[in-house]
Amino acid sequence: MKKVTVGVIGAGNIGKLHINNLKRNKNVRIKMVSDLFADKLEKWFADSGVEEITKEYNDILNDEEIDTVFICSPTNTHATLIKEAASKGKNIFCEKPISFSDDETLEAYKTVEEAGVKFQVGFNRRFDKNFAEIRKRIGENKVGDVHIIKITSRDPNPPNLDYIETSGGLFFDMTIHDFDMARYLAESEVVEVFAQGTNLVNPEIGKKGDIDTAIITLKFENGALGVIDNSREAVYGYDQRIEVFGNGGAIVADNETPTNLKYYHKNAVETDNPLHFFLERYNGSFISETEQFVESILNGNETKVVFNDGIMAQRIAQAAKESYESQRPVKVDNEIGG
Repeated sequence: MKKVTVGVIGAGNIGKLHINNLKRNKNVRIKMVSDLFADKLEKWFADSGVEEITKEYNDILNDEEIDTVFICSPTNTHATLIKEAASKGKNIFCEKPISFSDDETLEAYKTVEEAGVKFQVGFNRRFDKNFAEIRKRIGENKVGDVHIIKITSRDPNPPNLDYIETSGGLFFDMTIHDFDMARYLAESEVVEVFAQGTNLVNPEIGKKGDIDTAIITLKFENGALGVIDNSREAVYGYDQRIEVFGNGGAIVADNETPTNLKYYHKNAVETDNPLHFFLERYNGSFISETEQFVESILNGNETKVVFNDGIMAQRIAQAAKESYESQRPVKVDNEIGG
């Protein structure tokens, strides 16, 4: 079988994660990685499984052997890289979000459509075995009509302050995964958002123009309601829980823990804390999303997370930001044309 030949743009945490997962796929050849700090990655590169390393991302785009690009660079580079890669006929996997601008994202979308290349957004949580099973059971009418979706998503530690400045803010950087999951589970578009937020973890985050704690309520086109709560610091671990409630029942996905043991003694019943970092908690979903993307290229199937999913999650994030700033509900534009 023909192999997918990959170039990875960006060798930070997420880029390295994808490289580690891709090199286990017998249908993938990782030819090149580009990173602005390539000269500081020599030790990592030696054991990376990547054939070449460069500072220049154009080396990847201009390489005729490379047919697929993984964009793992900062968000403010995504739209430009998507357009350039599509114009070179490369299939594209892009980490979320596509951009911070609706116009930029739609322009990138148009370029990808015209090029006819495969495209997938990195909403890996759709591929989590528990969340995917919830979606399956919703489709089987196990909860009847969905009435309420509750999503808890809390990081174990806040990111460094330099990252906060370029992240796009909590709604674009963190909650965007939850916005996508809400759409995915509701099988309906979000039509209105109301967001409240504050700084309870670190006042320095507020000085950088962001929040670290938020509650967002959603209204869906099908009449269902959603609630998302976020925090940048859960001292007990990476807190990731979902509940879907309907007129036929409810389904709950609880936290993943190192073991499922419970220790009973006279003072308490003890269990393990949740897994501590997203690389541990969601690594299985990262593997599944890349496997599916490679399969779609090799077999000509449609990718599972398409451009429209990226655009809509981004628009919900923008509406949440506007709602937080204005302290009022904000409507979400669900027309792909603008």
